[in-house]
Amino acid sequence: MVLGWIIGVIIVIVAIAFIVYYNRFVVLGNRIDNSLSQIDVQLHKRADLVPNLVKTVQGYAKHEKGIMKDVTEARKAFLGANDMKGKVKAGNMMQEALKSIFAIAENYPQLRANENFLHLQQELAAIEDKIAYSRQFYNDSILSYNNSVEQFPGVFFARIYNAKEKEYLKIPTEAKAVVKVEFD
Repeated sequence: MVLGWIIGVIIVIVAIAFIVYYNRFVVLGNRIDNSLSQIDVQLHKRADLVPNLVKTVQGYAKHEKGIMKDVTEARKAFLGANDMKGKVKAGNMMQEALKSIFAIAENYPQLRANENFLHLQQELAAIEDKIAYSRQFYNDSILSYNNSVEQFPGVFFARIYNAKEKEYLKIPTEAKAVVKVEFD
């Protein structure tokens, strides 16, 4: 009789452990999907602002067509990307192209003073902050998930549920370059 109770309690504990770890992997996986979706939303917001920014800058910097073309191409690549990896890559291209536009503004004082340009610049800066935060949240979610997959006893449940480690979002090599500050 006592042996039956002990076996019953052990079965209940094991069942609870299976349920807890299954739910943990589901919650962490959903958090990762949600944070990836937030990155996508912010990248889309940035892509939606780009045409307005390009039109504003074109009025002042008519001979800077190459940079405008780069920004437009990067936006087109983003909107045409089918997976998140492609969107992140195109988003990084867009970020580099936008840096060029803001560099152009340094040569055009009247553009820097333009209300539309200033407003778009502020909106883009806010979106860049949100993108950075979303990427950080994504990587934090990956960290929690990977810790659950690698730590004891989660490693056993991860094998049972076929939960594998996930990759972090990485900064492209170009973005790691040291920014040169020059004074004329």
